[in-house]
Amino acid sequence: MAAAEEDFEFQLQQEEIQQHKREHGDPFTYTDPDDGTVYEWDQEKLAWFPKITDDFIAAYQANYGVTDATQQQTASTTQQTQQQQQQKKVKKELKPGEKRKANDPEWFDVDEVKNTNVYVSGLPTDITDDEFKDLMQKCGIIMEDAETGQPKFKLYRDQNGQLKGDGRCCYLKRESVELALQILDNYEFRSHTIHVEPAKFQLKGAYNPALKKKKKKKQKKEKNMQERLLDWRPERKEPLRPKHERVMIIRNMFHPKDFEEDPLVLNEISDDLREECEKFGIVKKVLLFDRHPDGVASVAFKEAEMADAAVAALNARWFGGRQLNVALWDGVTDYQIQETDREREERLKKWEEFLDKGADIKKEVTTEATTSTTTTAASSSTAGESDRGKTEG
Repeated sequence: MAAAEEDFEFQLQQEEIQQHKREHGDPFTYTDPDDGTVYEWDQEKLAWFPKITDDFIAAYQANYGVTDATQQQTASTTQQTQQQQQQKKVKKELKPGEKRKANDPEWFDVDEVKNTNVYVSGLPTDITDDEFKDLMQKCGIIMEDAETGQPKFKLYRDQNGQLKGDGRCCYLKRESVELALQILDNYEFRSHTIHVEPAKFQLKGAYNPALKKKKKKKQKKEKNMQERLLDWRPERKEPLRPKHERVMIIRNMFHPKDFEEDPLVLNEISDDLREECEKFGIVKKVLLFDRHPDGVASVAFKEAEMADAAVAALNARWFGGRQLNVALWDGVTDYQIQETDREREERLKKWEEFLDKGADIKKEVTTEATTSTTTTAASSSTAGESDRGKTEG
């Protein structure tokens, strides 16, 4: 009831305002005496603005042209209506739990900056993979597959497995594509004119979000592979075989008692072994385990392949009346025999005896040489006196 009374009072106020305008004029309008433009007072913005009348619209269109807002609004409304109808149609066709049908496969162009693939046609039908690789390498480095490490190129075949005379090659850099278009397009190859163009691709299958993680891993591998291909440093040779396979072990080469009488025999055997093994490669070290009961010696080569050759040549050969047993070192066995204190004393005692024996031999040789020299000198003196006696006589 109160709301109805308020509306009635507001209506009466508006009628009074309109009656006042008809009798006394509108106090909220102003007419410019110079050009006759009518301005209207805005109570909210507290400013005068041109009053929108038919004359004002006509003058505005004469100066600034006509804008067909109705046509634009109609076109926009029509487009929105079509989209809404299409969405409703799709929703209507799909049943609950049914997936939307994928779009038909179609050709699409990869961004020129990213596309490093070229399509080659007009190739001989008997071309080999190596020939195609050598041909495409004329224009740049071929991309390698991140998983297999093989160069990424392909020769297309028909259903029977026969070559069709076309193929695709993926380069590492975009510049190689431009070079291939300039050099290999219309190039004469084995009496065939080949044609080269940027490759196009066709969508296969639907989007699978589960493959996104694998795709990122693949992209990371491809990035590492590109850095390796573009690296100017020479490729480092990885040690495919363990270091202990560079060492060769020889058994039954001697007996520990062989060195008791003459310890210098140890050096002779070592020199002979080094000289023989240098026929198979660079020898880095020769060791004789003179206290080992099996007569073990080891030879370290620079490369494992050198040790392989030495083992193949020396195994089962005879040396000093003994048949050798030669094999690569297992990397674990220690052939060094630690001597006891008693053995050490005996060894040192024998060594002193050997040195004393050598000194005695040297002394005997020196005495014999001195005696021989004295005898020779005495003979010469006697012969001289005899000659002088004959002369005086």
